[in-house]
Amino acid sequence: MEALVIHAPGDLRVEEVPTPELGPGQLRVRVRCGGICGSDLHYYQHGGFGTVRIKEPMVLGHEVAGMIEAVGAGAGSFAAGDRVAISPSRPCGLCRYCQQGLQNHCLDMRYYGSAMRTPHVQGAFRQEIVVEHWQAHRLADSVSDGEGSMAEPLSVALHAVRRAGPLLGKRALVTGCGPIGALAIIAARRAGATHIVATDVGSHTLGKALKVGADEVVNVAEEPEGLARFTADKGSFDVLFEASGNQRALVGAFDALRPRGVIVQLGLGGEMTLPVNTIVAKEFDLRGAFRFHEEFAVAVELLNKGLVDVKPLISATLSYRDSARAFALAADRSQAMKVILNFD
Repeated sequence: MEALVIHAPGDLRVEEVPTPELGPGQLRVRVRCGGICGSDLHYYQHGGFGTVRIKEPMVLGHEVAGMIEAVGAGAGSFAAGDRVAISPSRPCGLCRYCQQGLQNHCLDMRYYGSAMRTPHVQGAFRQEIVVEHWQAHRLADSVSDGEGSMAEPLSVALHAVRRAGPLLGKRALVTGCGPIGALAIIAARRAGATHIVATDVGSHTLGKALKVGADEVVNVAEEPEGLARFTADKGSFDVLFEASGNQRALVGAFDALRPRGVIVQLGLGGEMTLPVNTIVAKEFDLRGAFRFHEEFAVAVELLNKGLVDVKPLISATLSYRDSARAFALAADRSQAMKVILNFD
């Protein structure tokens, strides 16, 4: 079968790779759609991120959905022909963090398309993949393959909302309206946030933020002081979801966040210098949000029941054989949010 293999920055090739043998408890899935994630873009553009670097050829991708082709012995109630979204998260289940229910902090995590360990964990941008049956979650007929591939980034947003604590009746600010920020808007609304304001530096992304449920948006490139109206009486927002990974976005929101507000840091960027005195004086709670675990099943259920709509975030669907154009489009936030690769 064919797969998308990254060798070096800008060197992404369609190559033949073997399909592993189907074992007990496993499913062989024909991949139909895969979403290009920010980490895929970092591998493609820069060869990695932070200290993580590509050291050997690696199949990219971890946001995929497809159709089951074959079912191994003891693989539950799955059947050939079932359409599924596939969780790329494969914790060991044995380490102390897995045993504590913190599977996203597994000491032996094998996450698709990751160069964090060597040998690298090969990804899911391939025509066929063999997965453990517990990674697969059935998709309703009403959910497209492209929407199914969005279950992974939606899970990230759901985990962030869980980290924020109760949101019923709360006012939320989302800084950075790429796919994760936009999905955080969707997730926060489902969790009961009554007023959501979103900021970004691009009009295209802010337009999408409005489509998925933001009450107001602020283009901070055009209106640097756009959050000033929310700073009276020590701030308006109960929760900040910071999805840009930009220090200016994070610190710039502090005046608009009320005392004892909760900051959930989703975005990953360079190291930041924070005004600790402000964090102390306003008694902020600063919380990280990293990946997900059980939220993947929730994401698929929300999609299946039509309780969330991710369709406005899907900008284009291109063949995996046209990967250069697809990755270029995915990197252009003035035109695209989520670009889907078609593996049919």
